[in-house]
Amino acid sequence: MAIVQSAVRVTRWAGAQHPSVENILRKMQQESLRPYMWSNMPNSRYGVRSHGYHKVLYVIDGSVELHLPDTNERYKLRSGDRADIPAGVRHGTIVGTNGAKCVEASIVNRATK
Repeated sequence: MAIVQSAVRVTRWAGAQHPSVENILRKMQQESLRPYMWSNMPNSRYGVRSHGYHKVLYVIDGSVELHLPDTNERYKLRSGDRADIPAGVRHGTIVGTNGAKCVEASIVNRATK
């Protein structure tokens, strides 16, 4: 199931297999993405920012709340959930009470370079 109410697209995990690191990395590699992993302590916050690239973010473990201040939207992402954040979209992040481990990758629009 995908949620599309803004420029950001959130896709909930629907795979038959558990959303393990291996399963998510396989999905990302099938899209020719070059993922990297990060983790954070409970309640860590990332201030509002935007990027010059499209970001693909998967939550491996724990939870992350994605805040979009320009549209006043919030999405809680749990294990296996994916967020696609287009270039230029302002967003902030709050890590859940149990911390989070995530994998993300960027898609750079090579046509504009």
